[in-house]
Amino acid sequence: MNGTNEKATRSPGARPGLTLAAVAVVQFMVSLDLSVVNVGLPEIGSGLGFSTVDLTWVIHAYALTFGGLLLLGGKAADRYGRKRVLLFGLGLFGLASLVGGFAQAPGQLVGARAAQGIGAAALAPAALALLTATFPTGKARVKAFGVWSAMNAAGGALGVLAGGLLTEYASWRWVMFVNVPMATLALAMAWRGTVDSKPAARGGRPDVLGAVLATGGLVLLVFGVVRTDQHGWTSAVTVTTLAVSVVLLAAFVRVERTTAREPLVRLGLFANRSVAGANSYNLLVGAAMASAFYFMSLYLQRVLGEGAAATGLMFLPFALGVVVGSVLAVKLGYKVAPRTLMACGGLLTALGFAWFGLISPDGSFLTDVFGPSVAASVGFGLCLGPVVSTATVGVEPQETGTASGLLNSSRQIGASLGLAALGTAAEHRTGHALTPQALNDGYALGLNLCAALLVVAVVTALAVLRRPGEPGQAPASVPEPAASETAAD
Repeated sequence: MNGTNEKATRSPGARPGLTLAAVAVVQFMVSLDLSVVNVGLPEIGSGLGFSTVDLTWVIHAYALTFGGLLLLGGKAADRYGRKRVLLFGLGLFGLASLVGGFAQAPGQLVGARAAQGIGAAALAPAALALLTATFPTGKARVKAFGVWSAMNAAGGALGVLAGGLLTEYASWRWVMFVNVPMATLALAMAWRGTVDSKPAARGGRPDVLGAVLATGGLVLLVFGVVRTDQHGWTSAVTVTTLAVSVVLLAAFVRVERTTAREPLVRLGLFANRSVAGANSYNLLVGAAMASAFYFMSLYLQRVLGEGAAATGLMFLPFALGVVVGSVLAVKLGYKVAPRTLMACGGLLTALGFAWFGLISPDGSFLTDVFGPSVAASVGFGLCLGPVVSTATVGVEPQETGTASGLLNSSRQIGASLGLAALGTAAEHRTGHALTPQALNDGYALGLNLCAALLVVAVVTALAVLRRPGEPGQAPASVPEPAASETAAD
């Protein structure tokens, strides 16, 4: 399409340069916030008085609200206006970051992280939808999505490093404060540079009740698992908490089937083997990756005694390895089926995590971290593109946005559920003796369990996804993201 037609299809009054800049800042910020707190966790724990297990709620609070409300955020953007929802999300995200930075108690920080997740669930799909509308076709679209992808990778790669530097040379509070100027800048650019286009036809109102039931059920499920360090699995507290969680999740399924409003996700979508397989795989990968980051960050600081800044630098090989794996996946994607790449990448990541599981109290970066980081990260990079490609195969055009949003939700939810289960298992192995040896044993168990989750993910992919050449098999090439896809990858 020529430049004249390309301009004609844009929203009147839009300023493409400012829109792209705003979306780039949003993507960088959301991606950064997925990892920036990891290195600061020990300082956060000692500064606010978190227990070892309760410290995981700094991650859970963000992941659960982000993943649980992401589909609602995408539908709200379509119905109420993408610019309006983006500005709301940015305002909430920035305010929550400011409040979190001033937190004086664990509950205040956890509440701020939950509010950040709500803001991210609103702003992420709205920003990408605006980018799609502003650059509908042509070379400008390719360039715009290239910038989007670069900011996604840069935020994830720099998050751990930035968290380490801020924690050591400023304060852990700056892993929260750092979002405020970015959110303010993005809000100003979005206010001036973006224009809402009215949807052609409004559907039913978004299913808010379903979103509340799903998020509430997941929160109680995680809470029940995490608190088994104080209340055993057969205690009345644990059984009641898990039972209420099951009731809420069952109610969510019923509401999605019977609601007069627009459901968050059509349950029949899971009958598609590509959708079911990709999301099951993604859930397990998300669980393993979030847990491994958590365990390795604590191992480097609490067992090896590294500072926060040094720990951040030690994660750089992992970040670079993901980039290498992603590039390799693109090159191989024209010849190798996504199912095969997912299996190979998953096995390589599992090998890296099992290698991580050999950590020792007197280890070092070169002997215990560098090699496993390279193996696990390249394998993870191999998985990223193919799982996105697979998740929308055979999906009706009007549901591709929902399928993309669902994929990102599954990773966030998997991250929280996995960290709850594996973090609790590691805590039980460590016990009350917080010696380097005891901590090492707990983290090693957790990392070996991460490897096991990746093996299960590979088995799931091979069992559920179609073989190359079968009807419904994903194409070799990796498509650009759909409008509701977010940075959760």
